[in-house]
Amino acid sequence: MPTTRTYEDFMKFLGANPARLGIVSTLYDQYTATHLTEALMNTYTMEKGKKGFQSINSFLIEWDLQTKKIKRVPLVAAPEGSGLNAGDVKFYFPENYYQKYDTFVVERTRQQFIVLNRPQRLRDNCWLVIAKILDNDYDSVVDPSTAAGFQTRFVTNYVPELHSEGYTKYQSNCEKMRTYIATHRCDIDMSAMYKPMEDVFIQIGKGSDDDPVYKMNTAEKDCLDSFMEARNNALLWGKSNMDASGKPKIYDEDGRPIVSADGVIAQIERFATKFVFSKLNVGYFEKALQAMVAKSEKPQGNSYMLICNTAFYNEWQRVMNAWIVAHKTDGSFLYSKGANGYVDLGATYESYTFGGNKISVKIDRCFDVEFPTRKYAALIDLTADSATGKPAMAFFTFKGGDIIHNVIVGVGGKSGLASGEVSSPVAGSKLVNWGYGGVAVFNPYRSVIMIGEENRNSIWS
Repeated sequence: MPTTRTYEDFMKFLGANPARLGIVSTLYDQYTATHLTEALMNTYTMEKGKKGFQSINSFLIEWDLQTKKIKRVPLVAAPEGSGLNAGDVKFYFPENYYQKYDTFVVERTRQQFIVLNRPQRLRDNCWLVIAKILDNDYDSVVDPSTAAGFQTRFVTNYVPELHSEGYTKYQSNCEKMRTYIATHRCDIDMSAMYKPMEDVFIQIGKGSDDDPVYKMNTAEKDCLDSFMEARNNALLWGKSNMDASGKPKIYDEDGRPIVSADGVIAQIERFATKFVFSKLNVGYFEKALQAMVAKSEKPQGNSYMLICNTAFYNEWQRVMNAWIVAHKTDGSFLYSKGANGYVDLGATYESYTFGGNKISVKIDRCFDVEFPTRKYAALIDLTADSATGKPAMAFFTFKGGDIIHNVIVGVGGKSGLASGEVSSPVAGSKLVNWGYGGVAVFNPYRSVIMIGEENRNSIWS
């Protein structure tokens, strides 16, 4: 059928003897991105004077992120000199970083060295540093495996008596992050003749409880569901077409810019720790927790959300069931006996706590569409910032602009039988749901993606 719902369409659709058409596929019931932002009251409406963010009447959102990165400097070439009997060792670095009296460690060999000269520039991207092995053994030598590409890291500094100089390590742990507010819209048209009969068509479609003819919602509900699905998918899977200067890559045929923004998955995929598995077990969840805790502000008391597709969720249930069985519990919570003597088996597992940190699981059907042949899950941090109270994720819009509902009334009015002023000579009406929205993951480094190997079994097809 065309977009406009008309009386004629549904009379042809039903006919004298309605045929069994099955139940029309409905839109997703759960909107994860909406739940993690609006449902948790993590919404910013870009109003002036609001604490925490400054409105600049723009579709652009920027924030600074403390990444807590540890500065590492690679070796340009293998060191020269053995270091025997406290001898000099020459190191070559791509930048002027280590200064006199600084101590650094070669991470792969765990050897520490102390710098005894000011760096000398030999050429572009090559600085010479003379150092000695830092230990109390004159027989120590530089590990012969040390080679170009080995990573080094600043440890500390030691200065002599009557010292006359010192240096500060300017380690930039702050990154500027950016996202945008996009616009979404869904319309639905109804003829003036169709609207008074809508309830009748819905009742006919219901049929009997065990023999439904088809499933039909009101036009208002279908339009709203379509808008919510479009916005949820954008908040999760959206890809930005904005360049570094804030200009869009895509324009329509009339030269109007189309602004799209990165969703949650696009924001975290660039920085997330990734695990690929063939067979899921509890060990993967514990490794994921370890990776998350290493990037979190505190070692315990963190809450993480695991968003997954149906295949991963079912695998999670099997893994947790095997885990509880292995712990030799009495198992009474896994079954119950009814009054009729029948036994109900099974349990549903919603979360997992390890080392004082908790993983909660939420299924999202749109992941099934994106990954129909893989088990997929994204683990994100929901713990608020301890200093500012800022949530880990937030929805951005304009005040009153998250969803805007408009009706363009034609002849017959909204009900199809109404008198009064109209906005169109056409005997029909149009419903419009549109709005502005964007999502920000304030620390995308605190995330883990778990993805299974592709399964081409016919069950998945």
